[in-house]
Amino acid sequence: MPKPSDDQQQALTQLLGFGSHSARKSHYPELLSRLEELEAERNRYKWLFEHAVHGIFQASLQEGIRAANPALARMLGYDSPEDALWALTDLSHHLFIGGEEELLQIRHTLSSQLGLFGYETRLRRKDGSFIDVMMNLLLKPDEDGLVEGFVADITERKQAQQRLLQLNEQLEQRVAERTCELREARDAAEAANLSKDKYLAAASHDLLQPLNAARLLISTLCERDLPCAERNLVLRAHQALEGAEDLLTDLLDISKLDQSAIKPDIDSYGLDEVLLPLVSEFQPVAEAAGLQLVHFIPRHAIQTDFRLLSRILRNFLSNACRYTERGRVLLGARKRGGSLRIEVWDTGRGIAQDQLQSIFLEFNQLGVERAAERRGVGLGLAIVERIAKMLDYRIQVRSQPGRGSVFSIEVPLSESMPRRNLEALVSVPQLGDPLPGRRLLVLDNELSILHSMAALLGQWGCEVLTATDRAQAIAVLDGRAPELILADFHLDQGTTGWEVAQALRERFGEAIPVVMITADRSDQCRKQLQGLGVPVLNKPVKAGKMRAVLSQLLAGRAPIKELGGT
Repeated sequence: MPKPSDDQQQALTQLLGFGSHSARKSHYPELLSRLEELEAERNRYKWLFEHAVHGIFQASLQEGIRAANPALARMLGYDSPEDALWALTDLSHHLFIGGEEELLQIRHTLSSQLGLFGYETRLRRKDGSFIDVMMNLLLKPDEDGLVEGFVADITERKQAQQRLLQLNEQLEQRVAERTCELREARDAAEAANLSKDKYLAAASHDLLQPLNAARLLISTLCERDLPCAERNLVLRAHQALEGAEDLLTDLLDISKLDQSAIKPDIDSYGLDEVLLPLVSEFQPVAEAAGLQLVHFIPRHAIQTDFRLLSRILRNFLSNACRYTERGRVLLGARKRGGSLRIEVWDTGRGIAQDQLQSIFLEFNQLGVERAAERRGVGLGLAIVERIAKMLDYRIQVRSQPGRGSVFSIEVPLSESMPRRNLEALVSVPQLGDPLPGRRLLVLDNELSILHSMAALLGQWGCEVLTATDRAQAIAVLDGRAPELILADFHLDQGTTGWEVAQALRERFGEAIPVVMITADRSDQCRKQLQGLGVPVLNKPVKAGKMRAVLSQLLAGRAPIKELGGT
């Protein structure tokens, strides 16, 4: 190999700092200063390494840890870094909880990315326990798998997360338990309400029976020619019974509505089918109050529940007659788009503007300051509002104090007019009285009602036969068919009056007219009676309504003696 020239040797000597004596003397202070800086930097890094809060280590993924700081040793439960270096020669068995599989995954990641940041894992401590850590790992290039690691202890954070998770689980469990308790309480309340509803229904049925008997007896007395003092007593008794009946009916209806026990039965009806019976019912009421009842019924068909809409309009008419001292009451209807607005006008005392909403509150009667002036308990319009909401009908009230009020309800129109015999729903006046001399059979399991019915029908001139069951009915009829049967629906031992009436029809071979009477106002009973196709009267029976129904059924039938019956 040729020796370098003198020029080349001089340049190399100057580059390395080993030039001439004078050159070395001039560069020595600078070299010494740099060495001191390097030593200071080394000491600073050494101090940081030894006093760092987080663990720092250098390790070979194949041969274990080569260097560790005191923080890592403390973190892993060793007395000194030397103890850690001596023990942690196999990372898969002595350090990582995940073992060889975890170490292989770390190697694979570092081989492709040269760094692993924010890696959360668990490290094994000297006593066999573990800690949760977050690590940043850097693979040093050209160092044959040498890795530098920075370790932060996150055990407390993990424990806090675990406690929070446990608290959430406990909270969810408490919520679930509380929800279960509330559900049980709700079920218990619903069961109590259902029991109350059943009790109220049963109690109302039992109360309606004696009320019915008393009502019939009072009606009998009202039609007799009594002295003035006795007549006043009878009228007061009649009003008291009406109040008791209204109260009982309202309580039963409000209970059913609160329990959602009433389901609408929507069908198509002619407007006159709904309104004419109400006109017939309230005409005598208005006349007794010295009022004129006027009606305007255009030819329209509506989609509604006949019974529920009648209940609303009956309340409107009843209030109009009750709170109107003089003048008239108008029942009418007018078309409004796709609906029909049915209105009840009166010329009564009116309602102040600030009290229009409170009239729909329960147990509220406006303008009543003394108990003697009260009628019912103020549930009528509360029931009306519940029914209207159930049917999704709109109710409006307009009023001027001293001039009168207008109550209206909007009902959907029907596309087609139903084909029904309207006369079957409305009592049509007939020439003469068809009741005297008629042979009627009354079926009821209450003797007091049988006696009351016999007294009232007998006063109307009818021949009245009474029975409590089928056998007794056959016995009292003595081989002669009755001209009409008035039967209570529920008789003893699970038998119905309809079953007895059917048996009598078969026995005598003719379609004897039947009127069903019941104190059961449940939807189930109502649906059963609807399918029979015969008139139904609810207890307490109103004498005027019963007389109208009997007159209608018997008006077209000649008496048995004229037919030559035996």
